[in-house]
Amino acid sequence: MSLSDHDKHDLLAGRHADPFSVLGLHEVNGKLTLRALVPGASEVVAVDVRTGRKIVELAAVGDAPGLFEGVAARRRKPFEYHLKVSADGHSWIADDPYRFGPVMGELDEHLIGEGSHRRLWEVLGAHVMTRQGVAGTHFAVWAPNAMRVSVIGDFNAWDGRRNPMRKRGATGVWEIFMPGVGDGEIYKYEILDATGALLPQKADPVGFGSEHPPRTGSVVRDIRGYTWRDNAWMSRRGAVQRFDKPISVYEVHLGSWRRVPEEGNRPLSYREHAEQLVRYAKDLGFTHLELMPVSEFPFDGSWGYQPVGLFAPTIRHGTFDEFRAFVDACHAADIGLILDWVPGHFPEDPHGLGRFDGTALYEHADRREGFHPDWNTLVYNYGRAEVANYLIANALYWLEEHHVDGLRVDAVASMLYRDYSRKEGEWVPNRHGGRENLEAIDFMRNMNTAAYGESDGIMTIAEESTAFPGVSAPADAGGLGFGFKWNMGWMNDTLSYMSEDPVHRKFHHSKMTFGLHYAFSENFILPLSHDEVVHGKGSLLARMPGEGWDKFANLRAYYGFMWGHPGKKLLFMGCEFAQPAEWNHDSSLDWHLLDDGLHRGMQSLVRDLNRFYTATPALYELDAKPEGFEWVEEDNADESVLVWLRKGSGDTPPVLVVSNFTPVERPARRIGVPEPGRWAERINTNAEAYGGDGRGNMGGVHSEEVAASGRPVSITVTLPPLTTLFFELER
Repeated sequence: MSLSDHDKHDLLAGRHADPFSVLGLHEVNGKLTLRALVPGASEVVAVDVRTGRKIVELAAVGDAPGLFEGVAARRRKPFEYHLKVSADGHSWIADDPYRFGPVMGELDEHLIGEGSHRRLWEVLGAHVMTRQGVAGTHFAVWAPNAMRVSVIGDFNAWDGRRNPMRKRGATGVWEIFMPGVGDGEIYKYEILDATGALLPQKADPVGFGSEHPPRTGSVVRDIRGYTWRDNAWMSRRGAVQRFDKPISVYEVHLGSWRRVPEEGNRPLSYREHAEQLVRYAKDLGFTHLELMPVSEFPFDGSWGYQPVGLFAPTIRHGTFDEFRAFVDACHAADIGLILDWVPGHFPEDPHGLGRFDGTALYEHADRREGFHPDWNTLVYNYGRAEVANYLIANALYWLEEHHVDGLRVDAVASMLYRDYSRKEGEWVPNRHGGRENLEAIDFMRNMNTAAYGESDGIMTIAEESTAFPGVSAPADAGGLGFGFKWNMGWMNDTLSYMSEDPVHRKFHHSKMTFGLHYAFSENFILPLSHDEVVHGKGSLLARMPGEGWDKFANLRAYYGFMWGHPGKKLLFMGCEFAQPAEWNHDSSLDWHLLDDGLHRGMQSLVRDLNRFYTATPALYELDAKPEGFEWVEEDNADESVLVWLRKGSGDTPPVLVVSNFTPVERPARRIGVPEPGRWAERINTNAEAYGGDGRGNMGGVHSEEVAASGRPVSITVTLPPLTTLFFELER
């Protein structure tokens, strides 16, 4: 193809939409002609890759400074070459990106075009590779409405004119192989919109690494070559992440779990967390860790819930492979790892996804659909196949590339309803005139189907606060397809009850019992999460009534109630030792409190509750089935006493749970039991080891043939004040 004046003008202006058609090696009028765009160069020579000998000296195109052209008169076939460039008295050898052919295959193009490329991260983004014996990095990005896309970095002086990319047909993907660019290089994309206007420099939507905030560049990360050591865990995790297994989750914000005051109060690294956090969670008996979002995010104060780099583990704690080593350490300790995942919204930061190619590409163009007023963020267009595919592929990426065991999906309710947190006139009804977001519902079903279908043994969890039916029902049965759902109603009701003065609790008794009316409608997790200890709500301890010892007693009794209640368990960091202050993301937990017996006792109680829970099948085997639960005393509001049975399958010994939510001891209290025998007192939240005064039942009680609670046999127990007791039948 001959070089027209129009080509020259557009190349020099950095506006050429098809640079590969004119740059590099081409046959022109039967001769092999080589063209290179090297702004600032005084001389450019093509040399043979194998011999280093000169093939042709490229002449400067007189009316196009920086553009060079030459005819390889002695060559009849295409050849491999380097460019020897001279400028300002210096010379160097460079590879020409325009001598390399496309990397993306036709199948990739087809799958991207129809929005079904489940392993999108293997094609888009920055991939270190070798092409034609040359080491470099392949860059690919989706920007269908752009006039021109260039990759920029130190390797080309951040000059978007130098390396405009190749557009791959109707898919809207642009790609280029950049020889000599490797792991650790910082880059962005420079994009001209359809009118030729220059957009803000954009980070890579599928970038695997980022600079340290507040810098916003993407970083090339070679995702190949990590040697996983968790085969044993991966082969058995499906058996331990079921709804009929014990799951107790410790939720953590990596930036503030523990800090190093001697080193500027810095947060721990992934490697330090792999040692300290994993050991701590294991000692306390938690089965899983849940991390608040680790996808790269620009603003610390968002806690990760406004991500920009969905494919990049945040650099705040270390590199890509150091994050993988942390995952490995969790699995070596038989601890599953759950990540908070945020497909509900994204920030408008100029380097992010917003108006990525000059159009509303990832978001809706109509702000009534594409903007979220609660968080001042943009909303994904779930009805666009490429956007839904981007998010589903991201979910699979964390599960596949990082061996993550589960995803807790943030703010599901905000996706389910078009009018979520919006006033009349601020939202657009669906095609049937309703408020449900049908496209988001389809997206979540497809995401869950893909995740469970392609990643063995994983779990997905919905943070969903409404009564939307079938959140944890299979997608093919009309549900959303999640494995579990946070029980937000249980959390709100029971915390409200616990904040009441005990003298008033009898008027609110139903708040502790109402959850059992729907406890088996979903596979529930009982969450005491970070949301309950921020924004002026106070810590869990601070929300308990009374002073001093009474606050601790109330919280201990509440934890006992929670661990005895149907549903998996989740506790936010610091709550396990009753931190009295609200959580502050800028500082460490108050670990010095463990020098105090009451705080240390609370930690010991959580440890023993976890260990008893995971060792006692009656507390989990029938966790999601009504036959695993039976009220013994449900309506005793006057005494604020609750008594129930937890039952397992077959000959599993039942467990009797008794909660006394008043500061009144109830001696010689008779309670009906289903079977005669000795009922061993396994947990007493009033034990001296937990900071209580030690009143209880001397390790257990024997039944008597005296009817009570509608049962022919019963036990007589002491109910200490503000206490939960667990009794297990000794067979």
